[in-house]
Amino acid sequence: MPTGERLDGQSIRKGWPLTTTRRVLLGCGLGILLSTGQVVAQPAGGIATIGVLNLAPENPPVWWVDALRKGLLELGWVEGRTFRLVSRSAEGKIERLPSVAADLVALKVDVIVTAGTTSIRAARDATRTIPIVMAAGADPVTMGFAASLARPGGNVTGLSILGGDILVKRIELLKEAVPRATRVGVLLQRANPGNAAFLKEIREAAPKLKVSVDPVEVSEPREFEKAFATMTAGGVNAAMVLEDPIFSGSVTQLLEAASRQRLPVMWGNRRFVESGGLMAYGLVYEDLWWRAAGYVDKILKGAKPGDLPVEQPTKFELVINLKTARALGLTISQSLWLRADRVIE
Repeated sequence: MPTGERLDGQSIRKGWPLTTTRRVLLGCGLGILLSTGQVVAQPAGGIATIGVLNLAPENPPVWWVDALRKGLLELGWVEGRTFRLVSRSAEGKIERLPSVAADLVALKVDVIVTAGTTSIRAARDATRTIPIVMAAGADPVTMGFAASLARPGGNVTGLSILGGDILVKRIELLKEAVPRATRVGVLLQRANPGNAAFLKEIREAAPKLKVSVDPVEVSEPREFEKAFATMTAGGVNAAMVLEDPIFSGSVTQLLEAASRQRLPVMWGNRRFVESGGLMAYGLVYEDLWWRAAGYVDKILKGAKPGDLPVEQPTKFELVINLKTARALGLTISQSLWLRADRVIE
């Protein structure tokens, strides 16, 4: 299987690999043998109900659920026969998260899968008994969701974005693409409890990168236009957007708001760049939701979430849109675009 390199030099696999751990999960997760020869996972109590809690305006971003479903199918689960997915969305309204989470709890789902620290907190506040799997979230120990990464101890486990290394790398890459950038705006979702830790990492690294950091917070899409206008009015000459379900569900609105200010922006995932954004360095979210299926598989077969260690992302990608760079008057160096996993012409 082909391998690639992260920007920090560590070897990674491209695609959606079956690691040794996942091969074990696949082998252990297969249940009964059908007359056709197909092996199917079988929950102890019949069909399992998997709840998906989502904050994004889109309910939910289809690529999230497709990746989760793909992981479950590869582990031998059959939709409609051994599991069903029930998704609920707050439709971008943070104040609705508690009631939406409570709705899933009332449905007596067997496990809740969600992403984004705001959504994870809402799920955890709604139940301390139903297992919760994080497809992606801030450090659960810092956030108070887990006693430790090795042994969470409660009802929350899954995949966590730990540390600010990836955020610092984004500023480094942005500076390489936009050498004139001295003031970098950082767009954050106001209610995300992970913001304080993320900003701390960014601010500590800023002097070494010879930039100042101007954070701007928003709560909903209608604030995007004003946020980017505030950045440019304050002298910001490049920006970075921290991931949040509200942002990942509002790709078009964000891109239009940034474009009107002609602001070079570093995004958190490739979908922004595929839709016309300048560049992105970040996690492969399909891989995280796919890996979340492994946690769901174990939990539905009797494992306690508090006994399942929290894992970290292993796949990162750099994507650059050269057409957008030219439109912004930027010249992307060969050394930079040669390091990209994908270049859009």
